[in-house]
Amino acid sequence: MQDIQQETIGHRIRLRRREPGYSQREIAGLLGFSKNHLSSIENGRTGLSLDKFVELCNILRVFPDYLLLGALHSDHIPQNIIDKLQLCSEEDVKLLEQIVELMVTRNQSAWTRDPDNP
Repeated sequence: MQDIQQETIGHRIRLRRREPGYSQREIAGLLGFSKNHLSSIENGRTGLSLDKFVELCNILRVFPDYLLLGALHSDHIPQNIIDKLQLCSEEDVKLLEQIVELMVTRNQSAWTRDPDNP
């Protein structure tokens, strides 16, 4: 069972690495690994220490629960949006939050307008 989980986690790591266009060599270098070691992790043959796992999550801008458990679940937010948000910087996330707040305010205004007096 652990092999399957390691393989699944490795697959998610590979997907997240490729999404922004990182090479194995780039990520391995940032972690202090060889390219072959990262390849073994992505193929589920080798695991990661907790410290390196957290470091990898930070590098890939991904929440640990995504790599461990799979897709984040939300009843209202499509998974592709969640995936893309995880790749954004904190500054970009704050900006997006402001944009969403403006959209909510605009929509609330539209809902409370008198339909006979637009």
